[in-house]
Amino acid sequence: MKKVICALGLAVASVSSALATTYPLTIENCGYKETFTKAPERVVALGQNTVEILLLLGLEDKVKASAFWPTKVLPQLAEQNAKIKTLTVEIPTLESVLAQNPDFVPAQTPLLLGPESKVAKRDDLMTLGVNSYVSPGMCATKKATGDMYGSRQKLWDMTYLYQEIEDFAKIFNVEDRGQAVIADFKKREADLRKEFGKSKKDLSFVFWFSSSSPSADAYVGGKNSPSGFIASLMGGHNAITSETEWPTVGWESIIAANPDVIVVSSLDRNRWALDNAEEKIKFLKSDPAVSQLDAVKKGHIVVMDGQAMNPTIRTIYGAEQVGEQLRKLGLN
Repeated sequence: MKKVICALGLAVASVSSALATTYPLTIENCGYKETFTKAPERVVALGQNTVEILLLLGLEDKVKASAFWPTKVLPQLAEQNAKIKTLTVEIPTLESVLAQNPDFVPAQTPLLLGPESKVAKRDDLMTLGVNSYVSPGMCATKKATGDMYGSRQKLWDMTYLYQEIEDFAKIFNVEDRGQAVIADFKKREADLRKEFGKSKKDLSFVFWFSSSSPSADAYVGGKNSPSGFIASLMGGHNAITSETEWPTVGWESIIAANPDVIVVSSLDRNRWALDNAEEKIKFLKSDPAVSQLDAVKKGHIVVMDGQAMNPTIRTIYGAEQVGEQLRKLGLN
């Protein structure tokens, strides 16, 4: 990992510093136009992905507080993140956000900043003179009433993420850093496609995020979600056919799908016992019906960072985790 960081640092240094943002800058984002007269100085970042992008861009001194962390920060960003106040690892209150006197509130999902958000609506922040931003990848979903995460008619891909990095780099006048980060991700994605895209196995995957209890339906990655993107990178496909971003699926349906590989998430939030990867694996191997799945009997169970199932920078890291385990299983 240190080699990756060093390489990225060299890439940043090699990109021309001639790139510079001209203010006022207007960014179009998810149906809103946000005008910045200067780079923000007091950011409250809602969502792990939002924070980690800002840290990759070297902007920790601009971020005053954060919230909503499904897992721990990337290890190579831990020192930078330690300087930032964590309001809560769950959903923050609007009062706690405004108490930081923010001039910019970017968010990972509409759950944190959208029409049905429990925190705030973008119009509310605009009235207060505070700029906002929502991850473009989440705005590409089609939402039904009561469905906070929506559904996707088109497979998510990294272009949404590259747009987000590029937008932040412009907003904070660090476009050279943004280009270096994007170049690093593009190379890693290309490397995975080169290795696994040639596979003739067309493996089917189920990506199990969590369940509230062993008797409850499983929250899984939908057909066109980042989980589907990872399956595609691995030269396979998602066994879940629902276009809902986060469908709840009964184990009878998963048994009927009979995936070649089951990917279980590892989460640090500890909301439910089955947030823990080991607890998921224990269930898979002990349940009388589920244990008869071919993937379970063959040991084709792999563990992946749960945040990688969200449309985030972690998705490529998760794909690399899955790829490493598929190699060991002889499935590459």
